[in-house]
Amino acid sequence: MKLIKRLLIIDLPDRQSAFLWGPRKTGKTTFLKSEFPDSLVYDFLKSDLYFEISRNPARLREQLLAKRKFTTISSPVILDEVQKVPFLLDEVHWLIENTDLRFILCGSSARKLKRGHANLLGGRAWRYEMMPLVTPEIENPDLLRILNHGMIPQHYIQDQYKRSLKAYVIDYLKEEVFSEGLIRNIPAFSRFFEAMGYSHGELTNYSNIARECGVDSKTVKEYYQILIDTFLGTMIQPFKKRQSRDVITKASKFYLFDVGVAGVISKRFLAEAKGELFGRAFEHFILMELFAHRSYKELDYDINFWRTKSGLEVDFILNGGDVAIEVKGTDNIQNKDTRSLREFIDQFKSCQGIIVCNEREERLHGKIKILPWQLFLTRLWEDEIIN
Repeated sequence: MKLIKRLLIIDLPDRQSAFLWGPRKTGKTTFLKSEFPDSLVYDFLKSDLYFEISRNPARLREQLLAKRKFTTISSPVILDEVQKVPFLLDEVHWLIENTDLRFILCGSSARKLKRGHANLLGGRAWRYEMMPLVTPEIENPDLLRILNHGMIPQHYIQDQYKRSLKAYVIDYLKEEVFSEGLIRNIPAFSRFFEAMGYSHGELTNYSNIARECGVDSKTVKEYYQILIDTFLGTMIQPFKKRQSRDVITKASKFYLFDVGVAGVISKRFLAEAKGELFGRAFEHFILMELFAHRSYKELDYDINFWRTKSGLEVDFILNGGDVAIEVKGTDNIQNKDTRSLREFIDQFKSCQGIIVCNEREERLHGKIKILPWQLFLTRLWEDEIIN
C-alpha cells in the first residue's frame, strides 16, 4: 500500500521535545517512522517492554545514558503509547533537563496522565495532534466514500470498511475506556455511547441523555469528558459576541473526531448525496477539515456555532465572526437556504458569509458566496478562507 504523505509537520530545534496526540489508527506511529527513521523507538504496546519499564522506570534513563555514551543520538527518542506508563515522564523530565536528548511522546489518551497527576513536562514539550486524513492528503476525494468510510486511513482505503469500523468502536471501548479503568459502570457508559451517537452534532442535552442511560447529568458530563480526553471528540461552543436576547448561549454541540465512526455508532449508511442524514454527515465532514486546518496550520481561530430561539442557525462561526459558514447538502441553493446566514451578516457587517454545498459552480448570492465543497476546501487549505 502506498504511503500517504501527511500534512502534519514536526520540526523540532535542538533540545526541544514534543507530545504527539491523536486517536488510535490515525497514523501516528507510521508518520513518526517515516519522518524520523533513525530514531530510537520504545513502543509500550509491546508487553515485555511495558512490564520491564513498569517495574523499573529508571531503566529508560540508564539505557539512554549508556547509548549516549557510546554513540550520538541526534534524532528524537520516540516513546509510543506513553499514556500506558505515566510514571515514566519523571525520567523523561530529568533527561530533558540534564542531557541534550529530545523526545517525541506519542499517545492516544491524555486522561490517564492528567488524572494521575503525571508530569506533563511543564511546557518543555510542544503539542501536536494527528487527525484523520484530510482532503489534500488523498487523490480525487470521493464525498460518499468519505462520509461512509470516514477518514481514518485504513478505513478510507478499505472496501470492506464496515467490519473495520465496528471493530474500531469495540476496540476503543475495550482498550481506551474499560481496560484503563476510566469508568466504573460499564453498562451505563455503553448506553451513553449509543445515545451520544444519535444526538451527535445537535445541542447537547445532558438531562435527556442521563435519563436514557440511567445515570445523573454530572456523570454524563464526565462521560463526554472521557471522549474528549481520549481524542474521540470535541465540544464546540455557541458564538457569544454581542448576543441579542433571542440567541441560545448555553448549550454546546459534541462532534466525534471522524465522520465514519459517527456513522457506525448511529447505524447510518448513505446511498446517495441527499437527505437529512447526508446533510448532517456533510456538515460533520466540513467541521473536521476546519479542525485539521486550524491544527496543522498552527492557527488559533475559534470555531463556534450561532443559533437563535426562533430556530435560525449558522453552522460555523470562525475567528469571532470574521467568517460564517453554512453547510447545505443540496445541489441547488434557494433563497430560503440563505436566511440564517443573511440574518447573521446583518448583525455582523464585516462578516464573510459562505455556503458550502454540492453545486457545481461558484456563484454570488447578494453578499453570500456559494461554493462547491471541493472549491471551498481547496481555498481553505490554500489559506484563502482564513489565515
